[in-house]
Amino acid sequence: MLSPKRIKHRKVQRGTMPGNATRGNVVAFGDFALVAMDRMWITNRQIEAARVALNRKIKRGGKVWIRIFPDKPYSKKPAETRMGKGKGAPEYWVAVVKPGTIMFELGGVEKNLAEEAMHLAGSKLPIKTRFVVRADMELGGQA
Repeated sequence: MLSPKRIKHRKVQRGTMPGNATRGNVVAFGDFALVAMDRMWITNRQIEAARVALNRKIKRGGKVWIRIFPDKPYSKKPAETRMGKGKGAPEYWVAVVKPGTIMFELGGVEKNLAEEAMHLAGSKLPIKTRFVVRADMELGGQA
């Protein structure tokens, strides 16, 4: 499971997620990518499930890049606990994902296999996703 080795603060506030992704929104490493269409927190377990599905589909034929990292602790109070007495203990880690964020990249495989693998990985995530090709993004950026 993904989690940071060390952090500055043990507990953080929830924060807001306005706007679209301004960073991590370009295919940088592979030829194909899975792009987020919604905004949400993606947990470390969801990232791992998508990664496993992706690797099983391509049968370790290509290279996979995970472009998101769960660096925000999600704290939760125990069930049936009265209000007050401070903030709950950190339960798990989440990655903040905005629309347009590249979540996974894939290289070294054919397009139809990559599309099937990304569709499978996207089905493990709680948000709508889109499959993009690096060549299409480069052409779209110039026009």
